[in-house]
Parts: sequence; C-alpha cells; structure tokens
Amino acid sequence: MFVAAGQFAVSPLWEKNAQTCVSLMSQAADNGAALLVLPEALLARDDLDPDLSVKSAQLLEGGFLTHLLGESASNAMTTILTLHVPSTPGRAFNMLVALRAGKIVAHYAKLHLYDAFSIQESRNVDAGDAIAPLLEVDDMKVGLMTCYDLRFPELALAQALQGAEVLVLPAAWVRGTLKEHHWSTLLAARALDSTCYMIAAGECGNKNIGQSRIIDPFGVTIAAAAETPTLIMAEVSAQRVRQVRAQLPVLHNRRFAPPQLL
Repeated sequence: MFVAAGQFAVSPLWEKNAQTCVSLMSQAADNGAALLVLPEALLARDDLDPDLSVKSAQLLEGGFLTHLLGESASNAMTTILTLHVPSTPGRAFNMLVALRAGKIVAHYAKLHLYDAFSIQESRNVDAGDAIAPLLEVDDMKVGLMTCYDLRFPELALAQALQGAEVLVLPAAWVRGTLKEHHWSTLLAARALDSTCYMIAAGECGNKNIGQSRIIDPFGVTIAAAAETPTLIMAEVSAQRVRQVRAQLPVLHNRRFAPPQLL
C-alpha cells in the first residue's frame, strides 16, 4: 500500500490549520495513499505562547475534527494526527486520533510526556495510561506512537510483539543541539528494534525541525522531507516485513521477557 506523511508549520488559528490538514488529506488521497500521518498538536501554535495549543484544546466533537471528518468521509484513507483534548480545567490530553471514512476509528493519549531539554509538557498535559490497540489498514497492522514516545524502545517493541508491521509517529520535534541527529538515529533504531516500517510526520516552522521520514524495517529511509511544508509518499508491504524478519529475526531471538508496560 502507499503511505504518506505531511508536514507544515502550525499557525495560531485552528481554522487555518484545519484547512491545511484537509488540503494534505486531499492530496494524499488523490495520489492513492491508504494511510496519511500528520504532525503533533495541530490545533494552534504560537512561538510567543508555548501553551496556546493546550489553551485551544477542543473536544473530539469540536470544530477542528468535524472539519477533518468531513474530508475523511470522501474517501477510505486513514489519517492520523494529534490534538489537545480537554481533561480537567486548564489541562488536556495530547490525543492521537485516527480518522477513516468520516469516523474516528482509534485514539491514543500520549504516554510519555516531554519533560526534557528544559521543557515540561506535564505542566499542563495529562499522560495516557494505556497502549492503543493495533489499527488495521489495508491488511497491515499499525501501531500508534506520539513524538517523545520515540525515545522509549519498549513501546515500539511491545507493539511489534503484538503484531504491528507499521509504526506511526506524529511529532513536533523541537530544534536544539544534536536534536536532528537524535531524530534520524532514533527513527532508524526503532525500525530495526521492531522490524517495522516507521512513518513519522514532523511539524516544521521556527521551533520544530520538520524532517518527516518513512523508514523501512531494515532502517533504510525510503522517503524524506527537509524543513519546509511538503507531502512525502512511499510504498510499504507486508511481504517486505516478512522478508526482513526472516533475515533479522530479532523478535524471535529475544532472550528477555516482553516488556511490561503499565
């Protein structure tokens, strides 16, 4: 199947961001994509107000997703992104949602909050408490992760052991010393740890690196973006996953018990 990752710079206005998402969804569907991954926290972004996305949090029934679900209803493509959803007053979940045929078919509250590099996501975001069930897209099993989850190999491994063949990762990877190196290295490492495809969509803009990637189970980048808004696409297949796992049976050769998460 063909998969896509779209990246753009999130604006302070959710209506504008919703329209950008709809445009990327239309482009991906028109080009035959079965799966599209968009970046993290797409409601609103302001370089001068790091809390704007949480302040702009919407219910899943809110205007932002209603707009995207309207576009989703026009095709069978699965679209994955994250937005902030209210939890308690002044706080939110960083919620990954999967849209298909005009409906929300899966959701996942980010487990690992970005309390690192002088940023504290947990200050106004609540962590989730469960791994999302695998999502099936065109007969391939898809595991769901969000941004900072990438640094925790046990999450990718747990999903691979459950049968995942593809891992998706909406992200807003913050610029900084060696951060681009970390991004590319960790994406390849998680693909190799799990022998899964990685589809990672990174927000671009003044503070985030962009650099969306599609990586195959051997850790090879098969599609990549730089720092500007764009849509990338590649073909993935269950046959390729089986081929790699036959040559590199790390899931079978493991000597430690499966990681116990939560």
